[in-house]
Amino acid sequence: MSQPTNSNGQYVRRVTLPSGRSIEVVYFEPLGENARPAPLVDELHICPECDRDLVYPVEWEEASATHWEVVLYCPNCDWTEVGLHDQATVDRFDEQLDLGTEALVHDLRRLLQANMEDEADRFAAALEADAILPEDF
Repeated sequence: MSQPTNSNGQYVRRVTLPSGRSIEVVYFEPLGENARPAPLVDELHICPECDRDLVYPVEWEEASATHWEVVLYCPNCDWTEVGLHDQATVDRFDEQLDLGTEALVHDLRRLLQANMEDEADRFAAALEADAILPEDF
């Protein structure tokens, strides 16, 4: 949870470590002068150039208590952008990335299953044809 920024640009954010211990991090810098908020984009996973849902983050860094600087990349058209995005937008992007990961894992499992079945069928056919000898092992 972040506390309000004071007049010096300082703010405090409580961070919970993987061990379960909580610490307070004090930030002394306000949002950078040359940092610019990204244009209003609701769906970071959709490329504004080619409209494909393949965009993924290349780098990300906390820019302030409420914003993240994210480098986005689309492998379909090589579009890239660096922008500042609020926490809610980044959270939605993270959910889309999780859904994409789940879809990839599901497809990988299906391919592994199909490959294993094919390998087992070929092995059984080789055994039946006496094509496997003891010296093959």
